[in-house]
Amino acid sequence: MVEMTVESVRMNLATQQRVVILKATKQERYLFIWIAHPEAYAIAVELQGATSPRPQTHDLLKNVISELGAKFVSIIISDLIDEVFYARIVLDVDGRHVEIDSRPSDAIALAVRARTPIFVDESVLERAGMTLEQNEDQPQRSKVEQRREIVDNLDAYRDFINSLDVLDEFGQD
Repeated sequence: MVEMTVESVRMNLATQQRVVILKATKQERYLFIWIAHPEAYAIAVELQGATSPRPQTHDLLKNVISELGAKFVSIIISDLIDEVFYARIVLDVDGRHVEIDSRPSDAIALAVRARTPIFVDESVLERAGMTLEQNEDQPQRSKVEQRREIVDNLDAYRDFINSLDVLDEFGQD
């Protein structure tokens, strides 16, 4: 298992499709997962530190799980079958290990709320992950330069914008 963090939530300007970008915590490995608008909004709002006057669906689920005495352990992006990602929410219920099947987007939305680690199975990263090829002759670059290069070097994602204020974009519907 490889621990990941949510790097960002972005949008393809041509198709309006959203993608969550996960980054390995100890490597320059990335995983792009296409997600629906509501889940993109749920993740982006939490990442921006914004709050809603009433609980949203993922807030409600987190609150229900916590009130029932379960503790979030982690989420795992566990498989990739026919180009569909699968995830599990891992809970501790009074010392009992419980895993719940989930869409990755919902699991990630819960993970950012519960501040729970996100893991991706190595086999999923081998099949769908991306890495930056680093030329050893090049000097070290800043994180901003590295992020720019990630977007520029991934031909499939050239039409992504380099930076997106997600809350502004979502608030204009």
